[in-house]
Amino acid sequence: MKIVLFYHSLVSDWNHGNAHFLRGVATELIERGHELAIYEPADSWSRQNLVDEHGEAPIAEFHERYPKLRSTRYALDALDLDEALAGADLVIVHEWNEHDLVRRVGRHRADKGGYQLFFHDTHHRAITAPSQMQGYDLSGYDGVLAYGEVLRELYMQRDWTRRAWTWHEAADTRVFHPIENEEREGDVVWIGNWGDDERSAELDEFLVEPIAVLGLKAKIFGVRYPDSARERLRRSGIEYGGWLANYRAPEVFARYKMTVHVPRRPYVEALRGIPTIRPFEALACGIPLISSPWEDAENLFTPGKDFLVARNGAEMKKHMRALLEDKQMARELSEHGLRTIRERHTCAHRVDELLGIYEEVNA
Repeated sequence: MKIVLFYHSLVSDWNHGNAHFLRGVATELIERGHELAIYEPADSWSRQNLVDEHGEAPIAEFHERYPKLRSTRYALDALDLDEALAGADLVIVHEWNEHDLVRRVGRHRADKGGYQLFFHDTHHRAITAPSQMQGYDLSGYDGVLAYGEVLRELYMQRDWTRRAWTWHEAADTRVFHPIENEEREGDVVWIGNWGDDERSAELDEFLVEPIAVLGLKAKIFGVRYPDSARERLRRSGIEYGGWLANYRAPEVFARYKMTVHVPRRPYVEALRGIPTIRPFEALACGIPLISSPWEDAENLFTPGKDFLVARNGAEMKKHMRALLEDKQMARELSEHGLRTIRERHTCAHRVDELLGIYEEVNA
């Protein structure tokens, strides 16, 4: 089967978490013998920021790490859809694309047919910026792949699409797996972008303040940290590591005793049941995880067994102290979480689901 994917970027994960899932799904599809064509805009802001900060070296390293993955960079006004979509059986367009591209691909599908076409939404803008999402013309699409049931329901309730399916993200277990390492560099590691003011208070309550009070050795990786945030980390004795290539996360997790998940506010308040990809990847690496509150409305995990939940900063400090003092507890937690990922939440599972949706539409 020939599959064509239009995404913001394959090669750059600078503030672009969907690249993680795209790489895993693309690798799985190739390993199953499918022909893949991936398109990304030549001027994507993720790649531009990555190159501005670190030069071309990360792009070269990406190709070394993923030798089977390639993408075609395009300028929208010069993109020949007849050529790009020739012979396609399945086409997916991610929501972080220009409205004009989404419209043009939909019109191509309506005019010429021959393939199944899906819109893929992995963000909270349906809640936080509905006017932006409503502006996408999905009339030529077979439906929407939404990374949570509540998001799927939103698309249907607002008549943005005729059909929608829940398609959660998952861990690429070819990359994310435990790495044996007896030596630890520190106690806590956190990998995540600061971004806008969507969780600054939560990061202070559930991450920075507990680490500072307990006097733990910690390191934080990510981008878009304002000077005020970096200064807060410095005063709390927390090292800031800057951007970390996503595929390097497993080796970093192996050097620390635990990690933390702090969901952004829209996922806690409105988009229940969507954990985003970070917990999947952490659990796949076998590192004990503590999460600030979020509602697992779709029963993806078993809170308390796959990871601990801290309802407030005091509970976070209690859980951190417990994991440091009780090695058996930490081991059982990480083993349970790893088993859950391997049994239910790998990119192989999601490809099975995708191909099932494709067959359902064909039928």
